[in-house]
Amino acid sequence: MGHVRDIPKREMGVKVDDLSFVPKYRVMADKRKIVKEIADAAKSATTVYLATDPDREGEAISWHLIKAAKIDASKVQRVVFHEITDGAVKEAFAHPRDLDDNLIDAQQARRVLDRLVGYELSPVLWKKVRRGLSAGRVQSVALRLIVEREQEIEAFQTEEYWSIEAKLAPKPSRQVFSGSRAARRASRSRTKQRLLRFTGDLEGAGYRVISVRRRERRSKPSAPFITSTLQQEAWRKLRFTARRTMVVAQQLYEGVNVGTGGTTGLITYMRTDSTNVADSALREASAYVKEKFGASFVPKTARRYTKRVRGAQEAHEAIRPTSLFAEPEKVKNHLTPEQFRLYDLIWRRMVASQMNDAVFDATRVDIDAESSVLKFAGFRKVYMEGTDSSNGKPSEESRDLPPLEDGDALDFIALTPEQHFTQPPPRYTEATLIRTLEEEGIGRPSTYAPTLATVLDRDYARKAKGRFEPTKLGRAVTGLLIQHFPDVVDIGFTAKVEEQLDEIASGQRAWNPMLKEFYQPFNATVQEALEKAERVPSSEIDEESGEVCEKCDSPMVIKSGRFGRFLSCSGFPNCRNSKPLMERVGVECPKDGGDIVERRQRGKGGRKFYGCANYPDCDFTVNRKPLGQPCPECSGLLVEQGRDRCQCRECDYRGPVPEAVDAGELVEA
Repeated sequence: MGHVRDIPKREMGVKVDDLSFVPKYRVMADKRKIVKEIADAAKSATTVYLATDPDREGEAISWHLIKAAKIDASKVQRVVFHEITDGAVKEAFAHPRDLDDNLIDAQQARRVLDRLVGYELSPVLWKKVRRGLSAGRVQSVALRLIVEREQEIEAFQTEEYWSIEAKLAPKPSRQVFSGSRAARRASRSRTKQRLLRFTGDLEGAGYRVISVRRRERRSKPSAPFITSTLQQEAWRKLRFTARRTMVVAQQLYEGVNVGTGGTTGLITYMRTDSTNVADSALREASAYVKEKFGASFVPKTARRYTKRVRGAQEAHEAIRPTSLFAEPEKVKNHLTPEQFRLYDLIWRRMVASQMNDAVFDATRVDIDAESSVLKFAGFRKVYMEGTDSSNGKPSEESRDLPPLEDGDALDFIALTPEQHFTQPPPRYTEATLIRTLEEEGIGRPSTYAPTLATVLDRDYARKAKGRFEPTKLGRAVTGLLIQHFPDVVDIGFTAKVEEQLDEIASGQRAWNPMLKEFYQPFNATVQEALEKAERVPSSEIDEESGEVCEKCDSPMVIKSGRFGRFLSCSGFPNCRNSKPLMERVGVECPKDGGDIVERRQRGKGGRKFYGCANYPDCDFTVNRKPLGQPCPECSGLLVEQGRDRCQCRECDYRGPVPEAVDAGELVEA
């Protein structure tokens, strides 16, 4: 159902003149009908049970519904469950409680705080940067992280260095293995000449094993997912955005018809920062692992994890399957491809979290070659955690050494010098940005996905090869905020505000004094910025297009307006020429061979579609993104159909999506 009341969009909607911060709520237009229906039904009911989501947002929704429907508070009972299954729902209704005023106050304080920041900052951006802009409390900090990472990359000084790899083999077996002198940063050779002097000595040397040290190494499984780690891992392994992950997780939580079992929730509540797991689920996990993998894979005691997240609500549970015996393959036919892939990820993570350590035999010899040979698979039979990047080289666990003993003579095979350059820090992916926000205590489970989406939607940043890159507009906004509103974009200050909201939720702090402490200096800063801040020149926010105005020969620049990006003459206001901005998708039009470009219907929120750049001479259009590979059956045009599938417009072919063709080259209308 979602929220039924909110603060009006076109006004402040918060009483600030007397510093009471009382919000003015209105029933949303699209919720009036359901509110009336609930109000009518409640009149004849002896008890009204409210079963909204088990978090602050859910608590607030229940409270707003009571107020909007004018339900007698004495009739109201709150029921809370973390999974939508028969047993969990019955248990919740057997133990109802009153609404938690502290949770309601915390959510209301967050909503009012965000309105104060957004409503008062926006006029500053309109006056000093460009009309139509807006700023938010959490997304401004996220944008600052993106901008500052880009500045680090630009300031980075690349250094050359060389490594050397020796290929050796024990005399009896001739099983070749490698050792690299560049394993430690301190041992990097900075110039090729220096390295060549060193390799001359090595090529004529004799090789012998001086010592072999063996030890057992254990690798522990990761905790079951919380919201942030699910979003990170879904990006790494599935390339799901945070928003997409939460949409699919919501579907799995709310329930899927699994045939004979009827409709049931497949996972627990997906907005959580706790790694707790219910005792009943731990017992089931132990039984499942023993049955499917054997007793040797079951730990002596159930694993319990402590996730050090600021303000973690330990009363919640981790994200886990409602039953491990509902194996992904068993329910696959009842799920969409997206649902199956995410459920499989969650299921495997939970099973692995309750299995024994993986055990390796680690061997180290004096030539600095190191190997791990898998001795006992443990949780890795089920789940291997993803990484944020991969250079394609084998991991430590995949490099095997031949059997070696002290004193073994080694044959020299080859020396391979290789040139390298130090690399700047990488741009943020969704996974690494969410992890940073979480580590800094910024935002909460319900805010990560909308925060990242807002930064992109406002054109403050774009994604290039899956990584966030700030736009000139994003840089300008961040620069203005840092200069005039340092607290708003300060990581420590924002984290402190989150802690204060947590204190309100636990009853340790009142919400009104917290807002007063924030608002008075903030409002004074707003007034000062409106008066004294210099306007950002348009040249600092407009992007070059490489196009020339056909009316006055001035450069065309890329601007953003109410309906998206467009091309405008830099000679404005003397020349008012403008035209739509379209992006090539790298595919030829099947009708006339022209470029297919991305277009949008006119109006706010206009639907995206694809058409020929030669319009109106060619009227070819298609709703789904065309792909560069021809249909394998008829050579017709393939279009995307979800993440993993495509279909042909000419025949009945449906199959895997071919390798994507890079898009993004700008063309004129």
